[in-house]
Amino acid sequence: MKVVILGAAGGVGQVLALLLKNQLPAGTDLSLYDISSVIIGIAKDLDHIPTDVNVIGYTSINYVSALQNANIVLIAAGITRQPNMNRSDLFNTNAIIIFNLIKKIAYNCPKALIGIITNPINAMVPLAAKVLKKNGVYNRDRLFGITTLDVIRSNIFVAKLKGKKAQDIEVVVIGGHSKMTILPLLSHIPDISFNLKEIEYLTSCIQNAGTTIVEAKLGCGSATLSMGYAATRFCLSLIQGLYGKENVIECAYIESDIGYTSFFAHQISLGINGIKDRFPIGIISKFEKKLLENMLDELNKDIKLGEYFVENMI
Repeated sequence: MKVVILGAAGGVGQVLALLLKNQLPAGTDLSLYDISSVIIGIAKDLDHIPTDVNVIGYTSINYVSALQNANIVLIAAGITRQPNMNRSDLFNTNAIIIFNLIKKIAYNCPKALIGIITNPINAMVPLAAKVLKKNGVYNRDRLFGITTLDVIRSNIFVAKLKGKKAQDIEVVVIGGHSKMTILPLLSHIPDISFNLKEIEYLTSCIQNAGTTIVEAKLGCGSATLSMGYAATRFCLSLIQGLYGKENVIECAYIESDIGYTSFFAHQISLGINGIKDRFPIGIISKFEKKLLENMLDELNKDIKLGEYFVENMI
């Protein structure tokens, strides 16, 4: 097994690398790539941790070696949000970065499972899909926008409000990964009920959680620690699927066929070829239905933004 992190010297990348060094199966190769030469030192630092995961750092001139034979590629490269900046403000810079990295993946490890962390995810995943299509290697079951952060935030917020253990709660979060496109399906949580005031409060907390972190860090970054944790969870689920474990279920932003937008976050099961099944969202509450209807225009705009960028670049 070979797992690659692109943008591994950044805030999310380093956390992700540390957690994966400690949790990947023994014998896994963990390949760390970044344009900054500091990645060599980061890799050596991690390799001193006594686990049976092999860590190697690569700079930009060695990207072919970094990517060759990869099973999973996680993309954490790009700039992060600052105060008074929304996820769409990141687009112009990060779109160029993702465009170039996806081309490298298409040439060097076209069958790898690709997990995109870089914001704005709503636009970056369609952008990546378009690049892969242009290079004749697109497989919709192998491309993911990692929205697991919205799930774990929902789990902890619900647990705190209701006096439960967060590890006993799993909230399905659908839509996308921006303020109004994040929709936690609180009505789907078994054995827990909410009044309208609680639903409105929790939904707002979950949708605004990223902005809360950006503001609390006073311009010194975004949600790097929790995002690294969330991406680690998703990567380990991908690995379980590749190893053939049954009932590996996550939420992710993917090319969807459940009838809302062409790319949409919802529950999926993972298998040896990536996505095994795409699950419909089922019956939702009136409150959730209204929020779902209200998000679709913005989600479609984000999708078109990513796709049009590729058309203008090629």
